[in-house]
Amino acid sequence: MDWIQSLLIPVVYSVILVVMLLTGFAYLSLVERKLVARFTMRFGPNRAGPFGLLQPVADALKMMFKEELLPTHADKWVYLLAPMLAISTAIIGWAVFPLTSHGLSLLGYTIPPILADVNVGLLYVAAVTSIGSYAVVLAGWASDNKYSLLGALRASAQLVSYELPMGLTLVAVILVTGTMSMTKIIQFQVDHAWLIVLQPIAFIIFFVTGLAESNRSPFDLPETENELVSGFMTEYGGIRFASFAMGEYIHVITFSALTAILFLGGWSGPGADSVPFLGLLYFFIKTAVMIFTVIWVRASVPRVRYDQLMRFCWKFLMPLALLNLVVTAIVIAL
Repeated sequence: MDWIQSLLIPVVYSVILVVMLLTGFAYLSLVERKLVARFTMRFGPNRAGPFGLLQPVADALKMMFKEELLPTHADKWVYLLAPMLAISTAIIGWAVFPLTSHGLSLLGYTIPPILADVNVGLLYVAAVTSIGSYAVVLAGWASDNKYSLLGALRASAQLVSYELPMGLTLVAVILVTGTMSMTKIIQFQVDHAWLIVLQPIAFIIFFVTGLAESNRSPFDLPETENELVSGFMTEYGGIRFASFAMGEYIHVITFSALTAILFLGGWSGPGADSVPFLGLLYFFIKTAVMIFTVIWVRASVPRVRYDQLMRFCWKFLMPLALLNLVVTAIVIAL
């Protein structure tokens, strides 16, 4: 039946993807705590269940039963919308991520390797992920708290600033590959070489700006507890507070997957063209490597001051990204 192939399979695909991301967020928090503990010669969570595997479940139950307070003068609907916006913007980017080389056949139907193979996939991802900065601004403004508003303003300045060098690296990627389609970007790397080899400077800039966009250390100033009373999240508690953490972790997963697609060849690898499951495995391994690198940076690099963060963006990353873009354009033109 046509409606099964065109409607039911994409809906089921989307549901499975969302469930996997939400489950991945829960256990990524456990993996991070375990890894950081090992980096600092500790054991990490090891009491809730065997090897601490039930710690995410315990954390989720604790957050669900914690009291939630709504500030008296808060803008109620905007206050409630902000956490949902933080989560949804990280998830919907996966609609254009090709997970494997080609579709899988199951019971006479084809499961596509990508939900929407649009020819402006890279532009779509850049657009929807940047909307996440609105969640921070709206949360601080709607809380009717001066500390929250200051934290939101500082966070929004950080996010908007680091989007610029990130955008320039994406332009360099488009110049090299000649396309904005995620599928064709991977195919270009299959035919030539991974973009981490062709564009090493762009990879470094993209990774650093991705840390800032995801509010990860050493750029985790939007939620600096010891400076601005948890910044924009001051008035949030319980499951709403956890929603921001959920959005951050899903952003890390999305950013790592996007890095794997743009610079590490996505699903490409030996035998991936003929065995779709192998391509899926390669994609998840590359994403896991990038997630590990993000956690490794958190355990190794101290948090920077706000003036250092902005100076680093405008006086180093922006000129470097512009220089890389100009050199790339000249090389391609010649």
